[in-house]
Amino acid sequence: MRNVELKVEGMHCQHCVAATKAALEAVPGVRSVEVSLEDGTATLEAGMIASDGKLVAAVEGAGFKATVA
Repeated sequence: MRNVELKVEGMHCQHCVAATKAALEAVPGVRSVEVSLEDGTATLEAGMIASDGKLVAAVEGAGFKATVA
């Protein structure tokens, strides 16, 4: 397992946080997800099967911009 932090842009409310969290939790290999509206970040624990590209794509699929911090 590895720890990953993503910078997430475009979140404005708790609904955005929930959508981001759900999108990341749906990626195979993701174990735990914490999303901070205040910091604009998502911190997660994931296996190697959950590549950085898959994580970014999941957040972008939820309607937000993401980059690996």
